[in-house]
Amino acid sequence: MSSNEVIAALMSVLGEDIVSLGEGIAERRTEDWSGLRGEVPLALARPRSVAQVSEIMSICNHHRQPVVVQGGLTGLAGGACTSRGDIALSLERMNAIGAVDTISGTVTVEAGATLEAVQQAAEAAGLMFALDLGARGSCTIGGNLATNAGGVRVIRYGMAREHVLDVEAVLADGSVIGGLHRMVKNNTGYDLRNLMIGSEGTLGVITRAVLRLRPRPGAVATAWCGLADYAAVTRLLECAQRDLEAGVSAFEVMWPSFVDYVTGSVAGLRRPLGSRHGYYVLLEATGSQACAHQERFEGFLATMLENGVIENAAIAQSRADAQMFWRVRDSTADFPVTLPGLVAFDVSFSIADIGAAAQLCEREVSATWPGSIVLAYGHLGDGNLHLIVHVADADAQTVEDIEVLVYGIVRDFGGSVSAEHGIGAKKRDVLDHTRSADEIAAMHSIKRALDPFGVLNPRKVLPG
Repeated sequence: MSSNEVIAALMSVLGEDIVSLGEGIAERRTEDWSGLRGEVPLALARPRSVAQVSEIMSICNHHRQPVVVQGGLTGLAGGACTSRGDIALSLERMNAIGAVDTISGTVTVEAGATLEAVQQAAEAAGLMFALDLGARGSCTIGGNLATNAGGVRVIRYGMAREHVLDVEAVLADGSVIGGLHRMVKNNTGYDLRNLMIGSEGTLGVITRAVLRLRPRPGAVATAWCGLADYAAVTRLLECAQRDLEAGVSAFEVMWPSFVDYVTGSVAGLRRPLGSRHGYYVLLEATGSQACAHQERFEGFLATMLENGVIENAAIAQSRADAQMFWRVRDSTADFPVTLPGLVAFDVSFSIADIGAAAQLCEREVSATWPGSIVLAYGHLGDGNLHLIVHVADADAQTVEDIEVLVYGIVRDFGGSVSAEHGIGAKKRDVLDHTRSADEIAAMHSIKRALDPFGVLNPRKVLPG
């Protein structure tokens, strides 16, 4: 059927308040932060309820009309980019946050709510929503769950799926699944919740979720550490996990190239340590009582210094100090401005392999493209390495060559081509670097079962 028939059907059922055309969408963004170009879609649908999402999907499925779901457009894999023949489905109007259930430690939110708004609602109730990432003010819960977002506190609290008790989702044919249960234990057949989480909008449209909240820590201690080599970094992680009262809530590792670059190019940043080191670690640990926790934290670092594990450390004495440390780590948001045309990698390895893998990537890129910028940083506690490569005036072929090189190293180390940003459109062709042919075939079978006409986010995640 023609696109005119699809639009006529949508307009008839939902009207101009929900469905926008032409000039109404020409000025909107059509792509995420991946660097992939998007095109103005056929139409933009902005539903206000799950019933309207169901109507949209039912009509589009009937007409075999492709639909691309969009959240805050902060993804880095191209999963939300639209093509000219797509209908963009934005959940921005579905952003309600229900009352916090302080007894169960849960809150039910709509998919369009921003991560920061959910964090603030939890904090106002004396609890914490532990998922956290730099795009918190823009990214949405639906997008966080669709990509199984990670962030800076995975080491302590886990990926996005660990923060969810249930999801409500609309399938390709318009049917609605998910009972929005608030139980931690619900062992009743196939786990449809976790099937939707991480599926990047290819199996269903997440519309609401029951999120799990945590007790807010009574104390947070933060330090910026300088270390000589990667062996010292892993030794610090091992000791911190063993000796700190509640373990580690963040363990962010930065290579010297990263710290040198951001403190030299991003306004308002300064080096937390005056001395130069082989590696830097932003270490955060939570506890119950502020004074006692800070004292134990400082004692731990003193021991690490005496034992030669760390060479130097700056310990935050205030929240402002801690925020200053985090601003250095979170300065990556400025990279698209300071390094236009950069090639970004979100990969993972076993913790033991990260040092060697990062070193090999940097050496091979620098040898192949002299004068290139290579910046490495990551959430070492969960094996996640972020690599930024910038080659001046790089054309499409150069970008492709960089990706072939880096993803080849990931494959050779037995790592993952995507740690926390998903596959989207950007990594479909390298999915087989991490997944076997049988696993990919199983994914195709699931896709065909839930979306037989392939209307949900086509050309994303699965190769072919």
